[in-house]
Amino acid sequence: MTPFDRLSSAYLALISHCPNACVELGLNQQLDHLPDPSEANREVLLAKADAVIQAAQACGELPFDEAQDRTLMKLTAERIHFMHSLSKEGRRRDQSLPRAGEQISAGIFLLMSRDPRPDDERLHNILNRLAGVPALLDATLAQLERPIARWVAIEQETLDALPDLFDSLQQWAESVAFTEREVLAQRIAKARQAIAQYLQALSALPTAEDFALGEEQARRLVALSGIELSLESIHQHTREFVADTLDSLEQTKTRLVAKYDLPPQTSQDELHQFLNRQFAVAVPDGRLEAVIERYQEEAARIQAFINASDLFPLPDDQAMTIMRTPEFMAPMIPAGAMMQPAAMTPGTKVSQIYLTLSEALLDEHTELGIPVMMIHEGIPGHHLQLATAAGHNSVVRRVFPAMELAEGWTTMLEDYMLDLGYMGELTDEARFIAKRDISRLSARVAIDLYFMTGQPHYLDIGYPVTPDSDDPFENAGRLLKAVTGFTDARVQGELNWYSQEAGYPMCYLVGNVLMWQLKRDFLHSGSELERDRAFHREVLESGNLPLAMIRARFAQRGLLRDSQE
Repeated sequence: MTPFDRLSSAYLALISHCPNACVELGLNQQLDHLPDPSEANREVLLAKADAVIQAAQACGELPFDEAQDRTLMKLTAERIHFMHSLSKEGRRRDQSLPRAGEQISAGIFLLMSRDPRPDDERLHNILNRLAGVPALLDATLAQLERPIARWVAIEQETLDALPDLFDSLQQWAESVAFTEREVLAQRIAKARQAIAQYLQALSALPTAEDFALGEEQARRLVALSGIELSLESIHQHTREFVADTLDSLEQTKTRLVAKYDLPPQTSQDELHQFLNRQFAVAVPDGRLEAVIERYQEEAARIQAFINASDLFPLPDDQAMTIMRTPEFMAPMIPAGAMMQPAAMTPGTKVSQIYLTLSEALLDEHTELGIPVMMIHEGIPGHHLQLATAAGHNSVVRRVFPAMELAEGWTTMLEDYMLDLGYMGELTDEARFIAKRDISRLSARVAIDLYFMTGQPHYLDIGYPVTPDSDDPFENAGRLLKAVTGFTDARVQGELNWYSQEAGYPMCYLVGNVLMWQLKRDFLHSGSELERDRAFHREVLESGNLPLAMIRARFAQRGLLRDSQE
């Protein structure tokens, strides 16, 4: 076994440590178990991360592609170490973040909805997982120390929705005549009882409010994501993005106000509300499932448009499902999201697109917003990029969470598809809605930097918002509302995940800036359309690499302007 093989083996052991990760990746391991939040298990995880770091250091000189893979594996291990060691006022961050609801539900839901094995096998796995619910809850309580109040509220909301998941489990077991459905019912009853006791104990714990990492730790976290930009340069890019976006919005607004004969003083908010009404999706008899059907129609229309010009290489063995967000996941998915394909499962790469639907959120799903959402989440967006990466011959490039690549790819495509005329005579309308929505990228960066560092000056990105509240969620919410005009429900949902997923929200704008830079610098001698096709192919074939590393890969292959100078 070569040193690189030993590194790869250590990396596989690390990424398969968590039972939920095994389900997500499609690995046939630990399917009967729930995650273990105990201190002893944390030490085992950190030892596996140490083994990866040591194996990476022992590799010596490697060919270019393997050297990039080594960097990715080492980054993964270092980030795990960092996230499980983050501390504030003598307590670790993971001791302030209760996630039992997510840890119980995530793997079970994927076993229900995505696992291709026979019903009986999957139900037995879930049956055994349910037996572990009381122990998981006890271990979570044992580790918690002054959890963050907002995170406690999210945990309570997630757990309050779990009965819907349990009801679905029992209905499934009945429908397939599962032989142990009575045992399943008993374990669900015990799980419900344990959850009630856990929530009672959780609500009695003293809580904290300050969850900021601090400036130094924020910088380290960004670097461990493979982003080679300082916080200051990220903030400056954000201010420039705001200026450009506001200018584009104002020009588009002027054209639309004239087109629809609206009063000249119509504001952007008023125009947005007008367009939401004008292009509301039909929901006959209040049947929200009609919205999902509309998304499915749009997905087929987009793919036909792409196929007509051969814009993107499409993997043969891929599929996409669109479904309503389960109630227990809704607190963290304010409008829509995508569960990427199981990267380690052979065969068809299937993505699941979730849509959070309610009467209050219908303005998030209009005849203008649906095409943009499907471009972002489906083909040519997340699904295409991640399904392609899931077939890469490098394991780490199948699974590495290169979030600024994923989000940069999708947000670039929102503009690109409109530039190509996908929306026809409604291009200005869709552009206005898309630009209003993409404005969220600037707010996400500002709030992410603010939440990570605790420094309110990061909220200054060009909007007239005063962050004078003692509550960081109040300050952040003011900015997000001013930037996007989102419904209050969506604002709160967005802030929930911004606060817990430090370093992720900024990836949208950082990725957008870096992706457009990469495209501008891409060398190709053919027509503009041929150049686009080549660029799309090269990005997709890179797998899940941070954009800085894709840029290095392009330069190494002579595909960048600056690499030829």
